[in-house]
Amino acid sequence: MSTGTRTLRRSIRAHGGRILAAAALFVGYQTGEALVPVLIGVIIDRATAAGDARSLLFWLGVLLADFAFLSLCWRSGMRVALFAGVRADRAFRLAVTGRLLDERGTAGAADLPAGALVSIATADVRRMTMVNFLLPHGVAAMVGAVVAGVALVIVSVPLGLLVLVGTPVLLAAARWLAVPLERRAEQQQDRAAHAAGVAVDLIRGIRVLKGLGVEVAGRARYRDVSRASLAATLPTTRAEAGHTSALTALTGLFLALVALVGGRLAAKGEITVGELVSAVGLAQFLLTPLTTFGEIIAALAAGRASAARVGAVLDDEGRVPAASARTPAGDSDDNSDDSGDGGGHLGTPAREKIVLSGVRGPGLDGVDLTVAAGGLVCVVTTDPAAATTLVRCLAGEAEPEAGHILLDGTPLGTLAPAAVRRAMLVPPHDGSLFEGSLRENIAAGRPGDVTRAARAARADQVAAALPGGLDGAVAERGRSLSGGQRQRVALARALHADPPVLVLHEPTTAVDTVTEMEIAAGLRELRAGRTTLIVTTSPALLTAADQVVLVENGRVTATGAHDALARSSAGYREAVLA
Repeated sequence: MSTGTRTLRRSIRAHGGRILAAAALFVGYQTGEALVPVLIGVIIDRATAAGDARSLLFWLGVLLADFAFLSLCWRSGMRVALFAGVRADRAFRLAVTGRLLDERGTAGAADLPAGALVSIATADVRRMTMVNFLLPHGVAAMVGAVVAGVALVIVSVPLGLLVLVGTPVLLAAARWLAVPLERRAEQQQDRAAHAAGVAVDLIRGIRVLKGLGVEVAGRARYRDVSRASLAATLPTTRAEAGHTSALTALTGLFLALVALVGGRLAAKGEITVGELVSAVGLAQFLLTPLTTFGEIIAALAAGRASAARVGAVLDDEGRVPAASARTPAGDSDDNSDDSGDGGGHLGTPAREKIVLSGVRGPGLDGVDLTVAAGGLVCVVTTDPAAATTLVRCLAGEAEPEAGHILLDGTPLGTLAPAAVRRAMLVPPHDGSLFEGSLRENIAAGRPGDVTRAARAARADQVAAALPGGLDGAVAERGRSLSGGQRQRVALARALHADPPVLVLHEPTTAVDTVTEMEIAAGLRELRAGRTTLIVTTSPALLTAADQVVLVENGRVTATGAHDALARSSAGYREAVLA
């Protein structure tokens, strides 16, 4: 079973009760609709032709009751079906979002741009869950076609058999015509998601593009991906139009055949005038369920393609392998920051230490490194790839090709991701800010006073420049702040979290030298007694470290104080002072 089919079935099963209830109500509606031409035929034959006024009034009352019944069923069915679609849409949006935020991380989804992920969580989920809304209509249309066929059998056996045999043939033709539509819909959705991703990236970087004067290149890039998306959309639209027109033509020919057979039977006197009216009315009624079949089959084609994309995200096993529920020896419930005093553990001694043994990966060739518990260690790499690999391995975003990493004596890969994140924080180098106040960005949902963390990261200078200070407004993604200001706020947020182990990657690249020295002093003071590892080439941070480790050609080649390494190692001087 394909991923798309499995995910689609999951959506249907989760809301099966509402779908069945809506289907039952729509069956009532379709049955009432099918009875309308039958009742009109009865009125013609038994009341009008006979001239019986009482019989006419009776059957008119029956027809009025039928209209009231089918109207009530329609309104109630639409309400229940709408809930089946809306609730499924909400549930899967939350599921996709939750999976992207899951502690295991993502593997395949991580390679998709943000815009593509938004497209999956919105457009693809909407197309997939639309099936929940349309499915009851399909069930009711099928029952309506059967009811019409049975009614025609009662009127005339040849007409009834023609409908009962012809309807499955039309359904098979509609499904066959939808095969190319499904294939093209999948291609179109992939291209549309890529275009959305590029658009989001360009909007995020619009200030950079303007600063570099390359807006034309940015527009050209989006124009290219937009044209590719259009090139995929046009065949899909043509396939949809071809599917609809072909199905309409087949349906029209089928109904014409029913009318022709009915007319010949009436001409021969085998059916009455009222029965002929009923037969033509039933044939006309069949147009609605047959059209509904075509719409549902087209929706299923698009829904299955979208469901495959949604299922790929939900089934993503993540970058972090399955781990036990063990926690680091130094991590316990007491380490959770719920004291309410804003970094209630600031300055509290911690036992966590980091040990890297024979770690290999891009840029690393058997690194052995120990960061003592409570120590402040800086790592200098002559190869940027080595720094990236080191940080990614510590963050759990990648597994070492060889060797292992121990957190307080326990292999990192055997620990539950949630336990690792409680014990060790590895914030991203380009930490994003959120729309809200400066205080809210630093606190990031954690209680307590953010003043100490803000002062240590010199985010207090950012607060001083904002109307309202710490309560001043920050635009989405921090667009209202400069690069250096955003970097200080992100560092303050990491310091306020006060994890037992903090790993930073070049946290001061966008600030001036004086501010960098103040941050180094504040970071050392605030993290006293807490394990801190900084991958950096900043002389200010290196001077504040207890120990500096130099990694050259993928291996640790020297350790010591910043001043000593600057005097003794040419490679160190080139990496730090050049």
